[in-house]
Amino acid sequence: MKPIRLVRGFVTVGGWTLMSRVLGFVRDALIAAYLGAGPAAEAFVVAFSLPNMFRRFFAEGTLNVAFVPLFSKKLETTEGAEADAKRFAEDTLSVLATVLIVLTLLATVFMPALVAAMAAGFIGDARFDLAVDFGRIAFPYVVFISLGALFSGVLNATGRFAAAAAAPVLLNVVLSVAMIAAAKLGWPVDRALIWAVPVAGLAQLLVVWRAAAKAGFGLRPRLPRLTPELKHLFLLAGPAALAGGVVQINLLIGRQVASFSETGALQYLNLADRLYQLPLGVVAIAIGVVLLPDLSRRLQAGDGQGARDAYNRAFEFALLLTVPAAIALIVIPEPLISFLFQRGAFTPADAQKTAYAVAIYGLGLPAFVMQKVLQPLYFAREDTKTPFRFALYSMVINAIVAIGLSFVIGYLAAAVATTFAAWGMVVLLWFGKSDMGDEVHADPRLIRRAPRILIASVIMGALLYGANIALAPVFELSRGLGTLILVSLGIIGYFAFAQAIGAVRFIELKGAVRRQK
Repeated sequence: MKPIRLVRGFVTVGGWTLMSRVLGFVRDALIAAYLGAGPAAEAFVVAFSLPNMFRRFFAEGTLNVAFVPLFSKKLETTEGAEADAKRFAEDTLSVLATVLIVLTLLATVFMPALVAAMAAGFIGDARFDLAVDFGRIAFPYVVFISLGALFSGVLNATGRFAAAAAAPVLLNVVLSVAMIAAAKLGWPVDRALIWAVPVAGLAQLLVVWRAAAKAGFGLRPRLPRLTPELKHLFLLAGPAALAGGVVQINLLIGRQVASFSETGALQYLNLADRLYQLPLGVVAIAIGVVLLPDLSRRLQAGDGQGARDAYNRAFEFALLLTVPAAIALIVIPEPLISFLFQRGAFTPADAQKTAYAVAIYGLGLPAFVMQKVLQPLYFAREDTKTPFRFALYSMVINAIVAIGLSFVIGYLAAAVATTFAAWGMVVLLWFGKSDMGDEVHADPRLIRRAPRILIASVIMGALLYGANIALAPVFELSRGLGTLILVSLGIIGYFAFAQAIGAVRFIELKGAVRRQK
């Protein structure tokens, strides 16, 4: 198999993820405009979060963490490598599909209990029945998206990132078109929105299935059977899925705190999450998708120096884009939220409350991304138990902070707790890698550039703070124009400062995108 082009892979996945997240803002802006922060919007947030929660068990937890390293290592063998890897993928597909179908049937029956677990504050008002109804419609999405993650894992392991990265764009396109069409035709927008969820999932699955077939991995389902390889997969996936479960418990605690807070709190946190997920998705998803198979294959081939270079360049790439994004979210959250969502039923007061949460999430953004760089160091070595143990510690931090502060700052306690837990997880992952070997140590280039990236970001933050004040008259005339100027100044200023002080070299970056690692 040909080697993975690491930085080029980051750019490919990051570019498609950026498009998906931008369209996600369009989707959420339409939801805010049509549904505001009312009962239908909050019911949709809970209902849509249910299949996404289980997706993280089966897709991110099982497939990305356990399947991809095993599949990648099979491709590094010589005789009959692709045929053996294909058989393994087909066995995984059959068992996974069976489990997902059974799960969906059970979830349909026990949906009231699931909604109560997600948002107990809904019990006794109209939001509860609406969320149950919406949840039953949306839940089959988990089948399509998790099976799609399997095909995406196959594509990523072979160095083909475009189709898998492009597929999520369809979700936001389908949901947005459904809302606009319903509004034009006089149909209930909330109903059109929720029915579009499983339709979008099916569309995503078809895209990656077709791409995998073209790449020579047209997987066919067979009768499920528990082979020794699948048993090994499940042994690796168990702790990883449980670690994903811990993350979901953290989110669950946050939603419970918000559901007992003021009306609209769930929507405020949801929209704040969408904004910080933009840089998180572009950088962290790109790194997680590309770095894990690359590290797995390099370690299997005994290429320690290549593994070290891959890890350091991923860390540098993460810092370069994440630190300035975090500072921007802290310094100018309100202009961003107002431009993106303040229209229709979403009021200036709603935008202000959402902006508070954005600033808090911004403090945790570097930690969220650093986790995606550090975790593959463990997963590539088939160590899923250590990250699970660390995740348990972070869950305790999250619960104590969220519940303790909820009586003081209400729904914002959920954002504070998420940030604290993220940094706690990074500290544990960082010190836990100390006995792995030379490939996990920072190289001279990373040591030299990391503080310069921080300096350039702080200078950019000061520029944004001053520009936000100076542009007040422009914002009075047009929020869109004011935000465009502000963001442009931040981007241009940051990269100019970064180039000037040696935090980045654009010639190197351009060359890394073109050449093979």
